[in-house]
Amino acid sequence: MRYRDRQMLSARYIMKQNNIRIIKNLLIIAVAAFIYAAGISLFLDPNNLAPGGVTGISVILNRLVGVDTGTLYFLLNIPIVLLGVWKFGWRFMGKTAYAVVLTSTFTNLLAGCGAATDDPLLAALAGSVLIAFGIGLIFRAGATTGGTDIIIKILRQKYRYLKTGFLFQCTDMIIVAISGLVFRDLNIALYAMIAVLISGRALDYVLYGGDEAKLIYIITEKPDDIGKRLLTELEVGITYLHGAGGWTGREKQVILCVVRRTVGPRVQELVKAEDPEAFLIITSASEIYGEGYKNLFEESL
Repeated sequence: MRYRDRQMLSARYIMKQNNIRIIKNLLIIAVAAFIYAAGISLFLDPNNLAPGGVTGISVILNRLVGVDTGTLYFLLNIPIVLLGVWKFGWRFMGKTAYAVVLTSTFTNLLAGCGAATDDPLLAALAGSVLIAFGIGLIFRAGATTGGTDIIIKILRQKYRYLKTGFLFQCTDMIIVAISGLVFRDLNIALYAMIAVLISGRALDYVLYGGDEAKLIYIITEKPDDIGKRLLTELEVGITYLHGAGGWTGREKQVILCVVRRTVGPRVQELVKAEDPEAFLIITSASEIYGEGYKNLFEESL
């Protein structure tokens, strides 16, 4: 086969893979938009719970002007989406506009089903988990649900050390406070605050939970034995760091490894069996990039 023919086949293959990825992301966004809308229309909105962001503002305005929550959500997002186009371009915002349209449509459609529960606490719990799960899936598909999602994405570009869920909580608390004034019901505002807190934690779990791991330093007199067992028995990747005792000045090797939370106790047992006098430092690692974890070159959420 000639070089030019191989190039053409390679280009077609890449184009096919890109198309498959685009279709997959669009399907994920559609499912996520439905989940998000279900959390609003079946749990939060019918119980007067404003979850924060543009959705919370839409719930509040619905009571004041009588326009459907989904329609208000769509209208409020128009200027924000335009801001996103200016900041991120049409390629990214095209998927976001798609998510906004589907979310507003599903929200209006599901509103006719009525409340799934009249218990405000259960509504706050179920609704917050659903909207967090929906937002997380949409983020992972390379889009947002519009509204404060776009503003938060802009903030995350500048302040990457801030978690997405934390930023959502800060903006949502303001909306919750406003809802308490509009509805003149402190209990409703407190239930809405519970929903905001739970959704923030749930969103961080959806976005980062799968990457959370244990970072372990092992200072031992038997680095070779422990290292070999970690590699063969637990299939854990390790790195040897060169150190020296501060008191003795004697050189020694320090084992560094990152493991899933479930594997952490097994590492401890293995080290204990080999060297009961070993010194372990175990800490949490919330974001891990590399083989088996997140791609280093993917955009941070």
